[in-house]
Amino acid sequence: MTLTFTQKLENAWNRTNSQLMVGLDPDPARFPPDIQWRADAVYAFCRAIVDATAEYVCGFKPQIAYFAAHRAEDQLEALCRYIRQTYPHLVLVLDAKRGDIGATAQQYAREAFERYQADAVTVNPYMGFDSIQPYLEFPEKGTIILCRTSNPGGSDLQFLKTADGIPLYLHVAQMVANKWNTGGQCGLVVGATYPDEIAQVRARVGEMPLLIPGIGAQGGDIDATVRAGRNHRGQGMMINSSRAILYASTGEDWREAAAQAARATRDAINAVLPA
Repeated sequence: MTLTFTQKLENAWNRTNSQLMVGLDPDPARFPPDIQWRADAVYAFCRAIVDATAEYVCGFKPQIAYFAAHRAEDQLEALCRYIRQTYPHLVLVLDAKRGDIGATAQQYAREAFERYQADAVTVNPYMGFDSIQPYLEFPEKGTIILCRTSNPGGSDLQFLKTADGIPLYLHVAQMVANKWNTGGQCGLVVGATYPDEIAQVRARVGEMPLLIPGIGAQGGDIDATVRAGRNHRGQGMMINSSRAILYASTGEDWREAAAQAARATRDAINAVLPA
């Protein structure tokens, strides 16, 4: 039986005892010297990071722009296939932040779920429900919707008040939870740099999974993030770290350093959870 995204995610939390997600944002300028010469350096680097950290994570989140900018979409396909085949118990989230309507949105959904066979994809709700609906037509896949993003400029729009007097990001959270999540496969992106807002989102969406970027290089506080984002079972989070793990070292020990950083981050998350 094929598991839905939320079922697979819950299994990953339980099996790995981890709510850490490693973001795969490959920047060839920061690759260690021992792989920079390779034609498939993007794939080789990411595969090595996956192997080094898989023991400590609930999943991986490749950022599509980092592959497309280097004409490495074929390497992204190979990487997604490798993750699915080698670590089938871990979730694969394609970070694409797509936001379009109609036939175009349908093609983006096919790209994520058929070409890359991701378990979930990030999307932008700015154009409304018809920009989200094509993703929901894949009932076993996850649709993770931008809500309160981790960047400072997110406040430019996300804090605007709606007609009922609540910030736009909370309106999005409530709309997703109460209207859009008909198949139970939606999630929300809420940044670790804003733990108070994480808590407000959690209070409105119940058990819905939250993808939480912003720890590590962006400075989000793990303790505050976990306390704000956990559900009543002490789960419910995909806490993403990218650069702090990927580039923990550029020396010969870069694989070991990535593994150590992932293990330390997972342990720091678990230390905040109830025993």
